[in-house]
Amino acid sequence: MEQKRLNILAYDSWLDPYEGAINGRHSHAMYKKSELTNNGKQTLSDFASGHLYFGLHRTDNGWVFREWAPNATQIYLIGTFSDWKENEKYALKRTDNGNWEIHLPADALHHKDLYKLKIYWSGGQGERIPAWATRVVQDDTTKIFNAQIWCPEKPFEFKEKTFKPNTNPLLIYECHIGMAQKEEKVGTYREFRENVLPRIVKGGYNCIQIMAIQEHPYYGSFGYHVSSFFAASSRFGTPDELKELIDTAHSMG
Repeated sequence: MEQKRLNILAYDSWLDPYEGAINGRHSHAMYKKSELTNNGKQTLSDFASGHLYFGLHRTDNGWVFREWAPNATQIYLIGTFSDWKENEKYALKRTDNGNWEIHLPADALHHKDLYKLKIYWSGGQGERIPAWATRVVQDDTTKIFNAQIWCPEKPFEFKEKTFKPNTNPLLIYECHIGMAQKEEKVGTYREFRENVLPRIVKGGYNCIQIMAIQEHPYYGSFGYHVSSFFAASSRFGTPDELKELIDTAHSMG
């Protein structure tokens, strides 16, 4: 059966010389979509929400940690809680579809503990920061990055719980937390909240687009070298300080 020609090609004859390349890219995109959605058994939204299942989570009974590592032969959770050594207490178990999992009691891990994964695979081994880590910090001395548990005894509570933005019209202020100041240093969430938010409101903007917010090891990359997609950059402050910035922005309209 002859495949229907792509609309973009049917409507624009100037693309005729590139039809082969466009069809190739489209076919690869459809293949990748099928792979990510398990042949349509789930949606792309389900795939993009993987952080709600994978990574480290606090539960009513303690902790659960999950990672997808289909080529791994053994995985250990290592960190300050294990003196950075492998311990069977922190050994993950393979479940299905390349997933690994471990359940731990509440007292096994603590707020601000540092951790990584020690992964073994056929022909090698290495330490890795979990793909779904929600906080990553850099050691001031060694410059090594580690995942960090962020679970304060008193979680941050948003005051603005029913915020509805005014989008008529939507006026966007694009900014960079670290560069939004006069001093020759990396700015912080707190400094942005105190010094820049009032200026944004005064300028008449009603939307803030924060650049380079995901964790990135090389500051000079302007945030384009993302290393942890689910962790807000720790060089600007803590998760709670970012939440306070957001809450304050919402309170200002």
